[in-house]
Amino acid sequence: MTYLSWVSIFRLGAVQLCLGAIVVICTSTLNRLMVVEAALPALLPGLLVGLHYAVQITRPTWGYRSDTGGNRTRFIILGMAALGLGGFLAALGFVLMAQSFVAGLALSILAYAMIGAGVGASGTSLLALLATVTHPRRRAAAATITWLMMIFGIAVTATVVGKALDPYSPERLLRVVGIVGLVALMLTTLAVWGIEARHAGHAEPNAKPLPFREGLAEIWAERRARNFTLFIFLSMVAYFMQELILEPYAGLVFDFTPGQSTQLSGAQNGGVFVGMLTVGIAATGLRIGSLRAWVMAGCAGSALALLALAMAGQMAAGAGLIQPATIALGLFNGMFAVAAIGSMMALAGEGREAREGTRMGLWGAAQAIAAGLGGILGAGAVDLARVLMGNASAFGLVFVAEAGLFLGAALMAARVIEARQDSGLPAMVAGE
Repeated sequence: MTYLSWVSIFRLGAVQLCLGAIVVICTSTLNRLMVVEAALPALLPGLLVGLHYAVQITRPTWGYRSDTGGNRTRFIILGMAALGLGGFLAALGFVLMAQSFVAGLALSILAYAMIGAGVGASGTSLLALLATVTHPRRRAAAATITWLMMIFGIAVTATVVGKALDPYSPERLLRVVGIVGLVALMLTTLAVWGIEARHAGHAEPNAKPLPFREGLAEIWAERRARNFTLFIFLSMVAYFMQELILEPYAGLVFDFTPGQSTQLSGAQNGGVFVGMLTVGIAATGLRIGSLRAWVMAGCAGSALALLALAMAGQMAAGAGLIQPATIALGLFNGMFAVAAIGSMMALAGEGREAREGTRMGLWGAAQAIAAGLGGILGAGAVDLARVLMGNASAFGLVFVAEAGLFLGAALMAARVIEARQDSGLPAMVAGE
């Protein structure tokens, strides 16, 4: 058997880079333009972003199609094309709102639905391809590489697009977003072209594919796949609960300026980067620990960091604790995330054959639903708690609840992720 080379893994990681580049424009840049430049309610972009998560419930369908179609490359490229076009239409919809709000909103709804479908088709097929043709010992490293490249794409795109939009004009916005979409499609095509063909022996289509519902029912009937889905959902709800409340916490409780709270968010992302890199080097290069151990450590560490954030609001000198606690939260979040992705790719190849895409789609749908639900739960719980108690106690209560979810996820990981799944174990290597 032949597996992906390091060069091929980096090539496929470029697809994640492109995904991040387009999505950050739609979830960050357009969000700011709607709220600040257009003075629209913040709820509007929030609902549009939530729509793109909701559409990703179709991920199992895309995974199933890539399993039975025998051509994941096609779905990766077509998905990226839909994503790029959706991003451009989202920008066009925003511009159109100035002339006709209803027409602009209708176009925006279509655009964000396309964005969700594009991410689902391209991202699910990419992960299924990686899970199918990556050497078991390299899965943690492959997960690290692809996600670090996505973070890199987000950071670079945000910086470059931000400078390119200055001074802002609707024409400049459409031109910049269009260029980003075209470059992403071209880079994706170059990145994936020919890789799947060289590993066709790993990704043969199912000779007699079952109907989608029967195929999905078979996957759900697999106890380990079903339990892993529940683990992904629980852990990702915990992961995303703080996404919309951390910066408001810093501002309302510690009087951080917008610039200071933005820097705090940057510090958290820096911690995520280091955490992901740590697991990739330790689990694959140095063979330290198992993926299950890293997942559990990441969940437990995230819980402790959240408890530290909650305690900071109750201390007179808590402002000095919030930054190190936030960096620690990012570090442990990164450790958990990349180890969970590595475990996901390992488990995707087990059970019934030719079902890698369907499994990845099922878990991707669970992650997308959890991402949207986690953000809403976190923000909604804070709003409700602030009616009943002070700001510090309200945010602290939600952080404590999130810590509890992370501890539950750590305990669940101990049962769901088996030691023989861990990519660092020689017993996992086929042919050895």
